Order: sequence, then C-alpha cells, then structure tokens
Amino acid sequence: MPNGLDYLSFVPSPLPPQLTYDAELVALMSDADAAVGELAGVGSQLPNPHVLLAPYVRREAVLSSRIEGTEASLSDVYEDEAMNGQPTSQSPDVQEVRNYIAALEYGIAQVRGGRRIDNALLLELHARLMGGVRGADKHPGEFRVTQNWIGFRGSTPATAIFVPPHPEVLPHALGAWENFVPEHSRSVPPLVACALLHQQFETLHPFLDGNGRIGRLLIPLYLLERQRLPLPLLYLSAYIDEYKSEYARLLQRVRTEGDWEAWLQFFLRGVAETAKEGAIRARDILDAYERARDAVADNAHSVRLLRALLQNPFTSTAKTATELGVSLPTARKALDALKAAGLLQDAAKRGRTPLFVAHTFLELFTRRG
Repeated sequence: MPNGLDYLSFVPSPLPPQLTYDAELVALMSDADAAVGELAGVGSQLPNPHVLLAPYVRREAVLSSRIEGTEASLSDVYEDEAMNGQPTSQSPDVQEVRNYIAALEYGIAQVRGGRRIDNALLLELHARLMGGVRGADKHPGEFRVTQNWIGFRGSTPATAIFVPPHPEVLPHALGAWENFVPEHSRSVPPLVACALLHQQFETLHPFLDGNGRIGRLLIPLYLLERQRLPLPLLYLSAYIDEYKSEYARLLQRVRTEGDWEAWLQFFLRGVAETAKEGAIRARDILDAYERARDAVADNAHSVRLLRALLQNPFTSTAKTATELGVSLPTARKALDALKAAGLLQDAAKRGRTPLFVAHTFLELFTRRG
C-alpha cells in the first residue's frame, strides 16, 4: 500500500481467509487435537495441576526470550527466585525472562478470570514484558506510531524483507484482528483459529519491540480462552526456535502468496509435537514426585517441601522455612531428610547463601523432549 513515502507497507485482509481443508490438513488437525486432548487429560489427573504451571511458564519464558537473543538459562532464573523471594541477579537477560514470566502469569490470571483477549490486554501484557529492560525506550504498553520493518541489519523500509502496516492504518487493522477473536473465531476450529491469530499478529507487528514474544505468549492464552486446555501447558517456543527459518519463511509466504494451508500444516505439526512432549513431561514429573514422596513419607515437612521443589527445584534454608512456615532448625531437618534420600544436592552459593537443588526435577524441566 503506498503511504506517501518511498516504500510500500503491507496491510493484511481481515480474518478469516478462505481455507481449503484437504485430506492432509484434516489429518494434521485430528492429530493435533488428539495430542492437545491427551495433554489436557494428563493435566486434569494431577493431584495439584497448578503446581506444574510454574515450571512450564518459566521454561517457556526462557525459550521464548532466547529466540530474541537472551542467554539466561532456566537454572539462572530458578536460582534468582530461590533467594527467599528477593531476586538478586543484575543480569539484563534474567530480568527480561522475569518480565516474560510476569506478563504470562498476568495474562493467564486475566483469561482464567473470564477476560477476553483484546487490544487492551495486549497493551497490558506488553507493558509488563518491556518495562525496565532492553527495549524500554520502545514505548512499553503502547502501539507503535512510527514505522517498523523486518530485514537484515542495516536495512531500511525500502530494502526490508517485510514492512508491516503503516501507523496510520494500524488501528483499523488491529480492530479487525480484535474483532475476529470473539465474533468469528468460534466458527473456526480452535487450533486453526489460534494459528490464524498468531500469523496475523506477527504480520501487524503492532509494537516497536517485543512482537515475537507477545505473539508466542498469545498461543497458550487463546487456547485457554477457548477452553481447549484446563491449564496453559502448551508452549511452542522450543518448536519455533528449532524450525525458525521455516517459521519465518511460512509467515512470509502467507503475505506474499496467500498460502495459509502451508502455514497451518506447520503450526499444527508443532502443536501435535509439543503437546505430546508436554504430556510425557507431565507424567514423568508426576512419577518422579511420587517416587520422591514415598522415599521420605515419614517426614511430613519433607513431603511438603517436595511440592515446593516442583515449582522451583532450587531452595535455601531460609526459603524452606518461609514456605513451610517453620523454624530454621525444622527447615534444616526437612532439607537433611531429602539430602539423605539423594533427592537434594548442594548447589553453588548465591552470595553468602548456600543453595540446594533437586536435580531430578530440574532435568525434567529442562530436557528438550
């Protein structure tokens, strides 16, 4: 679309597009639906499924942020949080991940409370994601009023690979995107609608920074809103990172060729693969917890501590005392019982504070498949 300058910007047609549901796409939809259903079933069988939210959310925050260049590990984030609720890391990478966690947890709480996904929620998520970190000068919590583009370093709008809608037409395009969520997506299968919404959001690129992270964050929130998952346990960042060249190519192919079917096939394969991995991970975490619980069943405080370690496998004596509501000597006894059973090991100190780690849980949270 000409916008009075020396480049063109792209304005997508409102959703939904005309889709051809051929045999391959239908088969992929069926496989993805079955995998999501299995993941939902595993989540509902857990004695306290909300305990699993913390590791899944933090794993996603690390992986999604890594796509944007951060180098913080899941251990870095857990260690930071283990300091009795007082984060100590000055690493900008860790802070970016912590912001992602805050944004995602806020979004989950809002959607579970009955709020719809709309542009106002996008702004609130973006403000939490970008506040006080790299990109804080890119107007957190505000849609862009200047042009952005996607291209190689040093490119301009005239030489960019892709130029999103000009700021003058962005509000109208965002309004159409917002209207699709409640008015039209109900007539489209949930996983297909999720794929459409994600692609369209990335095409609109409505923020000066943070579009990729917000776009990935929207996937579990939308599936939660559509009640396809009782808990937001499905995150695609690992899949997107593994196939990021193909991901970018297919997003662009929709814009240049209108090839929605190839994009949907890619997205649905990712959903199926990720949901299957998530279901296996949840079962393995539950099995590991039950074995650990049986090993210290005669120590009630150690059993309670195990549940806390499912949320963060790092702990300290002070953190344990606070979480269990017990004295420091009682906390040490609970820790010693887990150490004697081989369930807890010494970790590096954070400052002068000795930390302990449940390696079995940590490995389950961090493994790829």
